[in-house]
Amino acid sequence: MADPEPGEIQAAGAVMWRAGEGGIETALVHRPRYDDWSFPKGKAMPGEHVLLTAVREVAEETGTRVTLGRRLATTQYLTSGGPKRVDYWAGRPVSPGTFIPGDEVDALSWLLLAAAADRLSYAHDVAVLKGFAAGPANTTPVILVRHADAIGRKAWRRAGHTDDLTRPLSVEGEAEAEALGQILCCYAPGRIISSGAQRCLATVSPYAARTGAMVETEPVLTIGGAADPAGADWEPTDAARQWIAGIVTAARPVVICAHRQNLSWLLAEAAAALGAPVPSGPPLGKGAFWALQVSDERLASAEHHLASAEQDQTGQDQPGPGEEAPAGEEPAGLARCTPEGSQSRVAGIAPSKISSHCLTSVPLPPL
Repeated sequence: MADPEPGEIQAAGAVMWRAGEGGIETALVHRPRYDDWSFPKGKAMPGEHVLLTAVREVAEETGTRVTLGRRLATTQYLTSGGPKRVDYWAGRPVSPGTFIPGDEVDALSWLLLAAAADRLSYAHDVAVLKGFAAGPANTTPVILVRHADAIGRKAWRRAGHTDDLTRPLSVEGEAEAEALGQILCCYAPGRIISSGAQRCLATVSPYAARTGAMVETEPVLTIGGAADPAGADWEPTDAARQWIAGIVTAARPVVICAHRQNLSWLLAEAAAALGAPVPSGPPLGKGAFWALQVSDERLASAEHHLASAEQDQTGQDQPGPGEEAPAGEEPAGLARCTPEGSQSRVAGIAPSKISSHCLTSVPLPPL
């Protein structure tokens, strides 16, 4: 499915992982109500972005905060409350946490991947684990953001302003920037680089305030000004190509805020530098972003978060392994695992959609 079914329950979680003595380990949680073992996950709160849901639910169930890496599979199954979808990411612990048993989750176990596959209660969760094992565990985020909604260019000029670089965000754009500041914290922090336009700088300022990082102004990203307010004369240069290639292969997390006129070019150049095809998807709306996950100078996944529901669908889900869901939360429903390369609808700044692509060619190891 490209869109959620009416009344579909939205949930999210993570395959939380760490490097153990015997290899990669993942955390599973036990729910006494169903006497099952699964990944930490939970339902989205009203209006909550799916990335925030994943991070919050993992923290609530395990006591550990994670940053999100590769987009993994989406599972879909029928519950007593209706159809449910759960979006998953790889999640790496970033702060020491203390697990406290409770009524919903009473046990947590760190297991090697093969042991985790044996412990998991449901086939669709095993499929998620296989997807995680098929690619790199540790990745670096490269986030390409389009600036939030700004005051219109014509209105700005009618007000007597001649320099388009000083054009600010609208009230709606300020709200989008605040929301982005929280959402982007779901990824590992690092550099923040922006066009010199005020609307770009203001878009990432709330995020910079949350992380304590300085916003770096980059001339190769800057579009607009008194001479060319619409950016019609902007053309990529060799210096710009070298700059973006160096950024995406530096193995350092980065958020880059730029413009409609150059973001598609930035995405294409980033993909080329990483030896990958350009991820498919509609042009970024205002306040939307691409999240590229990079490992060993290769593109492991690409995720397109849109701030508007007015987007065309660009992918189709493919059904995967299924099973009868257990009694209780998952009664008598056929579970489906939607692989990476799917598109789904999530809650965000406005009703939003994400499309995600897994581009790793790592062979699937046995579990």
